[in-house]
Amino acid sequence: MSRPRKFFGVLAGCAVLMGSVAFVGSVSGAGPDKYSVKVPGGLAFSEFRGYESWETIAVSHNASAIAVIVGNPAMIAAFKAGIPDNGKPVPDGAKMAKVHWVPKKSAFFPDATIPGVQHDVDFMVKDSKRFADGNGWGYAVFRYDAATDTFTPGTTADMPPQGNDAKCGVACHTLAKKRDYVFTEYGHR
Repeated sequence: MSRPRKFFGVLAGCAVLMGSVAFVGSVSGAGPDKYSVKVPGGLAFSEFRGYESWETIAVSHNASAIAVIVGNPAMIAAFKAGIPDNGKPVPDGAKMAKVHWVPKKSAFFPDATIPGVQHDVDFMVKDSKRFADGNGWGYAVFRYDAATDTFTPGTTADMPPQGNDAKCGVACHTLAKKRDYVFTEYGHR
């Protein structure tokens, strides 16, 4: 085989390889990186990096959603120490995430309801200095769009309405003031 022919063969092979890499990259990450999304004037998704592998605190469900509530190691340690049931405040740095899915019936167990498409994810972080005007807690909601595989900050059009700040959960969580604004109960293990 002649030298120019080998060169063009190698060049064509490289072009095919580069095109394949570009295609796979564009399909696998259809939307922007979720960790680049931020509530204007509020929390960033990146502040909760790794939440997908946090320990489960509890699960909840109703007719419109199935949810799992997870906590970072600081939150899990607080729950294990009896906080907030013992009246002590949750320590700064504790974080929780609540992942919601639209419920669907299991194909294998018709009486069972299982997670369908993801709906959103809610975040809470305790930082008494940063969120002094929110009772020490910062909140965020990120809606999930399955068609584009992207997350966007919740808005005032959502139910419940989400403002463009870290205080979107303050009014709701006042119901749990005696538990340092934490609704979730740590399930017995």
